Amino acid sequence: MEPRRNAFEQPIGAPVPGWNGAQAPGREPLVGRYCRIEPVDVERHTEDLYDAYSSAADGRDWTYFAVGPFDSLAAYREHLARAAASTDPLHYAVIDLATGKAVGTLALMRIDRANGVIEVGHVTYSPRLKRTRIATEAMFLLMSEVFDKLGYRRFEWKCDSLNEPSRSAALRYGFTFEGIFRQAIVYRERNRDTAWFSIIDGEWPALRSSYTRWLDAGNFDAQGQQIERLADLIAQQRAAAGKDA
Repeated sequence: MEPRRNAFEQPIGAPVPGWNGAQAPGREPLVGRYCRIEPVDVERHTEDLYDAYSSAADGRDWTYFAVGPFDSLAAYREHLARAAASTDPLHYAVIDLATGKAVGTLALMRIDRANGVIEVGHVTYSPRLKRTRIATEAMFLLMSEVFDKLGYRRFEWKCDSLNEPSRSAALRYGFTFEGIFRQAIVYRERNRDTAWFSIIDGEWPALRSSYTRWLDAGNFDAQGQQIERLADLIAQQRAAAGKDA
């Protein structure tokens, strides 16, 4: 599609009529079928989270974080206290509704209300959360909040370009890869080239439909195994949207 042009015949961006910015994220819990997301709380969540992270066989889950692993409950408590005091990033605990236990954290960050841009980051899933329905539903709950309630136009995911599990997760969740920012960060005394991914508001309705279908109880067999993959449902929706365009 040809871009619009102004009176000088210069190409200009699409109009965004009546744009007044997005809302700030709140602190009320987000509740789904399998999990609840709530702001981290030192007293409620420290022991659950430390126990969940300590169930890992080794420290490889912390390779691409600037912090961790934590060798004591006290050290993790100090870390969580700093996270709880922050408003950007705004850190959330992911609660497994079946057990009532916190099993991971994630955050909304780089909150740009004026331009409607927000990022999900600090995604720290314990072994008890990885590759579960809860892990996917937690991301779905954040997306729903960001697009449907708060009115953001762009939802970002960034990671170390060498972090293949994170890059694969972003694509599975429906983010679009946008490129590499070279030498973007220094952490742990090493360079980080940052891979950028995003979802924009125009893509969200089709993604919402895919997530809703995937999370439905009927999409899982008696052993809890998925019947249709989320990536396949997203691909189907995108193919259908391409035909309608």
